[in-house]
Amino acid sequence: MASELYNIIEGVSREKGIDPRIVVSAVEDAIVVATRKYYKTQENLRAVLDKDSGKINAYAVKAIVEAPEQVEDPNLQVTVEQARKLDPSAEAGGELLIPKVTEGILGRIAAQLAKQVIFQKVREAERDTVYNEYIGHVNEVVNATVKRIEGPDVILDLGKAEARMGRKEQSRLESFAVGERIRVVIVRVEKAVKGPGVIASRSAPELVQHLFQSEVPEIYDGTVVIRAIAREAGERTKIAVLSKDKDVDAVGACVGMKGMRVQSIIRELRGEKIDIIEYHEDPVTFAEKALQPAKVSRVTIVDAAEKHLEVVVDDTQLSLAIGKKGQNVRLAAKLLGWKIDIKSEEEKRQEVEQQMSALVTQTVTPLEIVTGLGEGLVEKLKAAGVNTVESLADMTPEQLEAIEGIGPKTVEKISIAVNNYFASLDGGEAVAAAETEGTEEAATEAALSLESATEGSVEADVLVSEAEPPEPAAEEGAGLSSEESATEEAATEEAPEDKQS
Repeated sequence: MASELYNIIEGVSREKGIDPRIVVSAVEDAIVVATRKYYKTQENLRAVLDKDSGKINAYAVKAIVEAPEQVEDPNLQVTVEQARKLDPSAEAGGELLIPKVTEGILGRIAAQLAKQVIFQKVREAERDTVYNEYIGHVNEVVNATVKRIEGPDVILDLGKAEARMGRKEQSRLESFAVGERIRVVIVRVEKAVKGPGVIASRSAPELVQHLFQSEVPEIYDGTVVIRAIAREAGERTKIAVLSKDKDVDAVGACVGMKGMRVQSIIRELRGEKIDIIEYHEDPVTFAEKALQPAKVSRVTIVDAAEKHLEVVVDDTQLSLAIGKKGQNVRLAAKLLGWKIDIKSEEEKRQEVEQQMSALVTQTVTPLEIVTGLGEGLVEKLKAAGVNTVESLADMTPEQLEAIEGIGPKTVEKISIAVNNYFASLDGGEAVAAAETEGTEEAATEAALSLESATEGSVEADVLVSEAEPPEPAAEEGAGLSSEESATEEAATEEAPEDKQS
């Protein structure tokens, strides 16, 4: 029959959820500490609890050696001969237990010390038990009861342990009362000095996932899969779902008839807004869906390796796409796992214009190319930060005179040299333009001549074709024309003769 002391130990073990042997070991260690305190000895001490009688016996433990010369420390070792005086069955290599009287001699201080040791051992065992119990339930949803409220933190009763829910782990829309039953997510378990720290949360995305699994049978049986969740507790949640069955609408299944399913989840989250989005493998299409309710004009992948997207929206849709304090685009970026840059059409147009203007090469002419500027003057200008002819031409006489070593005469010299340089450039451009113009005029005249020649030949062909009679008429005409020409020749010959006569 177990003693009263052992029955008490078993009761404490059940209450704390620890093994009774751990409590027995704690009691024995406490007696060892009290005995050592009383006897002020360095011997190895051991305490043994008799389960039946409830008596705790303390012993000094010494190792048994064969010969006296093998004894290095009399407090820890004893020879076989000496050991057999106390225990005839003692053998070398064994242990000798020498009883220590504890009953009636351990005072109040020793008892208090033993009590502290027992409490410490029990707390350590309890801490290990709780840690091992909940470390395997991280990211799982459990039911808890609000036990008490300590400032901004809420202390929850999980049954076997307490959990703490800090302010960051709470939704701003929620407030709790003592005794209220709530569902929380175990986010982590810490092995602290004061005890195991179970940290619970109602702001974790896993809570929303669990609620959808509870409310939507298609998610529970795997027909609809939750691919991603982005949440800002108390504000808005975006959830991407995908259907494995082509006949099942993923978004419709989550919403339910007349929104009954999603409304139940919203009530559990105290009015938090939920956007349910259909998942797409294509990041461009997925980004368009994730940024709803804003209408996206176009999405461009800037860098696929770095997961960087650029989204362009209409000017009227920019504020809606960004959301309150950037919430909509922030949640969309979390949902996709991509970096998103949102720009309006006007901003994109200005950016393109800037890029185009940057592509225009700007002429940069060194000062050394300008004749009329000596080496010393060039060095003075460069020392003042003027390195190009263009920047020099933009300076006023007052700015030039402000440079050390440059006076009015030097300014006039610089002005003449720069003007001559630009005049030479203008002259060269005029000559080139004239040459180009002359070449163009010559080409134009040649084209016109060719065109007129072509037109003339075409007109001649047309006239010839119109004047050509039928073949018999042509022969008669040819005979007449020959007779006429003969008569004309005779008349011509007679005319000089008349003149001579």
